[in-house]
Amino acid sequence: MEAVLSAPKLRAAPFRAAAPGRSPLPSRVVALTPASAAARARPLRSGPKVRPALLCLFHLSPLHRFQRKSSALPTWPDVFDFGLHHSLLGLVISRGTNSEFGMMFSSVVCFQGTIQALVRDEMLGAAEPAQWDDAAASQGIRIRRHRRPTASMKEIEEEMGAPRNILEKIIWDKEIEVAEGLARNPLKEVVESAVKAPPTRDFYGALAAAYKRNGVPALIAEVKKASPSKGVIRENFDPVEIAQAYEKHGAACLSILTDEKYFQGSFENLRKVRKAGVKCPLLCKEFVIDEWQIYYARSIGADAILLIAAVLTDMDLKYLLRICKELGLTALIEVHDEREMERVLRIDGVQLIGINNRSLETFIVDTSNTKTLLEKHGDAIREKGILVVGESGLFNPDDVAYVQNAGVSAVLVGESLVKQEDPRRAISLGFLENNCCIEATRSDFFGGRLVVAARPPAL
Repeated sequence: MEAVLSAPKLRAAPFRAAAPGRSPLPSRVVALTPASAAARARPLRSGPKVRPALLCLFHLSPLHRFQRKSSALPTWPDVFDFGLHHSLLGLVISRGTNSEFGMMFSSVVCFQGTIQALVRDEMLGAAEPAQWDDAAASQGIRIRRHRRPTASMKEIEEEMGAPRNILEKIIWDKEIEVAEGLARNPLKEVVESAVKAPPTRDFYGALAAAYKRNGVPALIAEVKKASPSKGVIRENFDPVEIAQAYEKHGAACLSILTDEKYFQGSFENLRKVRKAGVKCPLLCKEFVIDEWQIYYARSIGADAILLIAAVLTDMDLKYLLRICKELGLTALIEVHDEREMERVLRIDGVQLIGINNRSLETFIVDTSNTKTLLEKHGDAIREKGILVVGESGLFNPDDVAYVQNAGVSAVLVGESLVKQEDPRRAISLGFLENNCCIEATRSDFFGGRLVVAARPPAL
C-alpha cells in the first residue's frame, strides 16, 4: 500500500469556467497529471492514463454506479471502492498524521474533492441533462433545472416558462448563485479550506444527548430574518446576538439560514456566529444543489447541512452524504411526503431525517404530516437508529407535544422564536399565535410540564 503512495507528486488540473448552457456543477477537468506544452488534454471518457495513487483515494460516486449501467460508458476499476480509502486512512492513523506517509496522504486528500467533482461531472456529462431529468422524474421529483447559470432569469423564463412553484423559483435562482460562488471561490480553494477547518461539533450527538437528558424533543433554534411566505419576521435582526441568546437559554443546536434572496440570510451570518464563539453545533440551512455549497459551508464553520429530498435525486443524496461523511458533517435530510420518506430510508448512512410539515411547493402547513409518515415508517426509522426532526408549524407547546407523541426526537423552530421581541425569553416562554401566551418553566416549552397562565390577546 505504501508503494502506491510513493508515486511522483500528484496534482489536479485547474477547472475551466462554466460554459453557457451547462449546469453550475464544476466543469470537466480534462487532465489529472501535468501535460507537456505540446500535448492536448483529453476528456476523461476518452481514456487518459490516471495515476492509480490518486484514484485509489476517490470515493466512488453513486452517480458513477448509476451511469455505468449504460453501455456508452467505460467500466471503472474496482480500485475506486470506498473501502480502500478507509484502509489508507487506517495506515495514516497507525503511522501518525505527522509522518511522511501521513503528510503525503493529507496532501492528496486536499485534492480529493476536485477528483470527485471531475468524475461526478463526467458521469452527468454522458447524457446530461436528459439522464438526470429521467432519474428525477422516476423518483417523483417535480422541480425542474434550467442549467443556464450565465443566463438571465428573463431568458430562462422565455425558454421554460415561469417557475411552477416557489421551490422551483428558489432552485432556479440558486443555480445562478452557485455558479457565481464558484467564480468567486473556486472549488479547489474551498475544498482546501474545508479540509483545514477546525473539527466539527457533533450535531447528531448533541440532539441525541439533549433528548436523552430531558426526555423532550431537543431544540434546534433557527436564526431567521425572513421567509417567502411571511416576509420580514424580525426587523431588528442581529444573528450573533440571537444565536448567543438561544445557546444561553437551552438550545441544543442552531440553524442558520444562508439563502439571501428569499430568506435574507447569508453565509456571512454563519461565519459571524461561529467566529463569535458560539459552542452549539451549527446547521447550514441552504438549498443545496451542488457539492461546492457543502465544502464552502464547512470551510466557514458549519457542523451540519440540510439536504432536501424534493430537490435531489437518490444519486445526488448518496454522493453528497459521502462528502459530508468525509468532512465530518451531519446531514439533515428533509422529506415531506410518503415517496420522499421511502427513498431516503433506502439510502445507507442516514442519521437525521427532518419531516417538514410545510409543502415547499405550496407552503401549506399541516402538522399531521409528521404523524402520518411516522405511523407507517416509525419502526424502520427506529431500527436504523435514525433521529427524526419535526419542522414547521410548531407554534405552541401543544404542537410540540403532538409531534413528540408521533415520534420525533428534536424540533426545528424558527419563526415562533425569532419573532419574539426578546429572543432570550422565547425558549423559556411558551406562546400561542395571536399573542395568547402560555407561561412555562425554562426549557419546558418543548413538550414538558406547563405552568398555565393564559391571557387573551389584546384587543
